[in-house]
Amino acid sequence: MEHQNLIELAKQKKIITISEDNSTITYIYQNISRNYNNPEEKVQAKTFCELVLKYNYPVGHIKQYVKVTVGSDSKEADIIVYNDSEHKKPHIIIECKKGEITEQEFKQAVRQAYAYAFATAGTTKYIWVTSGIKDEYYAVDKEVDSREAVTDIPNYKVEKLASYKFAKNGGTTGEGQRLAPLVTVEESELTNRFKQAHQALWGGGELNPSEAFDELDKLIFCKIFDEKKKRKNGDPYDFQIIKVNPKSKDKYDIEKADRETSENLLKRLIALYDEGKLIGERKNDTEIFWEGIKLNASKARTVVSYLEGVDLLNTDLDSKGRAFETFMGSFFRGDFGQYFTPRNIVSFIVDSLPIDENDRVLDTSCGSGGFLLHALDKVRKAARDFYNIKDGEKENLECHKQWHDFAEYNLYGIEINEQISRTAKMNMIIHDDGHTNVVTADGLLSPSDLRKKVKNDGFKENSFHYIITNPPFGSTVKQTEKAYLYQYNLAIKEIDWLNPNSKIAERPSQSTEVLFIEQAEKYLIDGGYLAIVIPDGILTNSSMQYVRDYISDTFRIIAVISMPQTAFSANGAGVKSSVMFLKKYSQTEKKVRIELRNNIQNHLISKLEEGVKLFKLLKDKKDSIAKLNKEIKQAEREKNIEKSELLNNKKQELTEDFDEQIEFAKETLSESYLDQYKKTLTDYPIFMAIAEDIGYDATGKETGKNELLEISVELSNFIKAMEEGKDHFF
Repeated sequence: MEHQNLIELAKQKKIITISEDNSTITYIYQNISRNYNNPEEKVQAKTFCELVLKYNYPVGHIKQYVKVTVGSDSKEADIIVYNDSEHKKPHIIIECKKGEITEQEFKQAVRQAYAYAFATAGTTKYIWVTSGIKDEYYAVDKEVDSREAVTDIPNYKVEKLASYKFAKNGGTTGEGQRLAPLVTVEESELTNRFKQAHQALWGGGELNPSEAFDELDKLIFCKIFDEKKKRKNGDPYDFQIIKVNPKSKDKYDIEKADRETSENLLKRLIALYDEGKLIGERKNDTEIFWEGIKLNASKARTVVSYLEGVDLLNTDLDSKGRAFETFMGSFFRGDFGQYFTPRNIVSFIVDSLPIDENDRVLDTSCGSGGFLLHALDKVRKAARDFYNIKDGEKENLECHKQWHDFAEYNLYGIEINEQISRTAKMNMIIHDDGHTNVVTADGLLSPSDLRKKVKNDGFKENSFHYIITNPPFGSTVKQTEKAYLYQYNLAIKEIDWLNPNSKIAERPSQSTEVLFIEQAEKYLIDGGYLAIVIPDGILTNSSMQYVRDYISDTFRIIAVISMPQTAFSANGAGVKSSVMFLKKYSQTEKKVRIELRNNIQNHLISKLEEGVKLFKLLKDKKDSIAKLNKEIKQAEREKNIEKSELLNNKKQELTEDFDEQIEFAKETLSESYLDQYKKTLTDYPIFMAIAEDIGYDATGKETGKNELLEISVELSNFIKAMEEGKDHFF
C-alpha cells in the first residue's frame, strides 16, 4: 500500500534504514536511530519520507526532535522544515501523533504545534499536524494570532497553495504546487479510519453511537459515489476540504472563511447524496437512501478529513470489505447488541457449495450481508481465475462484468432490522454494488407479500438455487401477533396418527428457526440447496419429530455438521448448533414420500398387532373411565365420601396403568414405523462431521487450527459426487 511503498522507496534512496527485525529505524542524514515499534514513530517516519519524496524538501533542510523553549518549559518538536540548511529559519512545524488519538487529543496537538510555531523564529509559516490517518494544515500569522486552515503544506520553493489537495491522478498547479491522487490503504488503516471517524461523530455526545453510524454510512456512500463520477485528470474531487480564501488577514475574516469552507463542503456532500438518491430511485432502490444527511458542517468536515485522501474504489476488495466488517462488527457488538455469524462459519458454508455466477442466491435473514458477500467473493475469485488475473492485477471488462452482474442481479437478502439492512447495503456498496437486492422486511412474510412491500420482483417463489442463512434462534412467532403464521404448515398441528381423536389445529406459536426452514422451501427451485444454522434441539428433541418429518419429506439431507458449544459464545450466544445442508425435492417426490409415510402409518395402525392393541387400549380406557366416573357421581349423590375416595383412587391407578400400556404401544408403533419407513425409502448417504475446533475459542481468540477447512473440502467433494449421480462413493 501507499505507506509501505513510501518507506520502501525511502530505503532504496538511502534516506532511512530499518533493522532486519523491523524494530529500529535510522534516519541516515540525521544519524538518529529510533524505536520503530512505537506507533507514533511510524507516523513520523512516513511524514519525514513524504517531505523528502513528495514535497521535494532537501533532507538537509529537515530536522527532527528539535528542542523548543515554550515559556519556561523545554519541549521537543517532532519535525521542523527550514528554509536553509543551517537550520536558522523555520518554515514548517510538524507534530506527529499515533493513529488512535481522539479528536480532543488531535486538537491539543494542534495547540501544541502552534505553541512551537510562536516560540520559534518569525519565519515559520505553516503547521502540519498528522496522525497518519488524519491531517490538518494551518498558515501561521503571528500578528493576527489566528488559525487559518489550509489544504496542504507547499512544495519546496512553491509560494502559492491550491485551494484543494486531491485531484484525479494528481498533478500540479500552474504555480507548481503538488496535487495528490487518491491512494489505497491497508486493511488495518482503513478500519482505523472508519473507527476514528465514527468516534469523532459521537464522542462529543451530540449523536448517540447508532446515529453516528448512520451518518458515517451516508458519507461513505457519498465518498464512493464521488469517486465514480466522471472527471478529467487533474479535476478536483468534491469529497474533500476545498478552502474558501479570506478576503483579508483579519482574524474575523479568516474565521468567517473557515466556516464558509465547512458549509460549502456540506452543500457538496448533500448534492452528492441527492444525486445518488435520484439514481437509486431510478433503479427502484430507495431503501438505502433514508433521511438526508443530518450532520452539521463541522461534523461532516471531521469525517471528510479521515476519508478524503483514500481511494476506496481501488482499495483491494477483500481489504476494504474486511475493514468495514471489522468496524461494523465491533460497533454492533459493543453498542447495538447485535451478533452476526462468525466469518469462519460463513466461509465454510459458502466454500462447501458449488455456487457460480449463474446461480441465484438468497439469505432470508441476512444481517450485515456476510453470506452474500462471501458468495460474491467466491464468484469474483472464480472469474479472476478464469481470466487468469493475478493478485494486484486490474480486472478486464469481461471479468468485472461476470462477477458484477452476479452481484447486481443474482444476490438477494432480507433483513428485518432497518439499520442493519442499511448496513448490509453499504457493505455491498463497499464491495462494489449489488445492494439493490437487499431489502428491509420480515423474512417470514410470504414471497408475494414481500414483493408487494419492497417492490422488487426478484423475490419469486421457486426461483433460487441457494439459500444460505443463519436465522434468529430462540424467538417465537405467535398467531396473535403475525397474521401470516397460518400460511405455514409447521404452524399447524396435523392429526396425530397415533391418536385417532386428534384434530387439525393451529399451534399458538412457532419458533423462528423452524419457520425459516419452511420459508426456504417456498423460495428454492427443485433441486435447490438450503444451508442453514439450526439449534441442535431440532435434531434431537422428541417434541420436534414433526419438524424432522417435514424435513425428510421436503429435502434430501445432504450433510449435518455439528458445531462446538462455543461456536457463537464470542458473539454472545451459547446455543449448541449445527449446520444442515438440504436439497429440495420436487413436489412429485415430496408427494410420494408423504403418501408412503401415510400408507405405512395406516397399515401399522389397522393391521399390526400393536396397532389393533392400541385402539383396543384406547377404547377400554375410555369405557373403563366412563364407568368409574358414573359410579363416582352416584357415590357423591349419596354423599358416601369413603366410597367416592376409593373410586377416585381406583380411577387414578387405572388411568396410569392404561397410559403406561398405551405409551408402550405407541413407542412400539413409532419404532416399527421408522424401521419400515427407512427400509422402504431409497437409501442414500449423508455426510456427517463433528467440528471441535473451528479456528477460535469461546472468547473469539484464534486457536491456530480450523477443522472446518478440511471438512469443507470433503463436503464439497461429496456434493460434487452426488450431483454426478454417484450416490455411493465411499
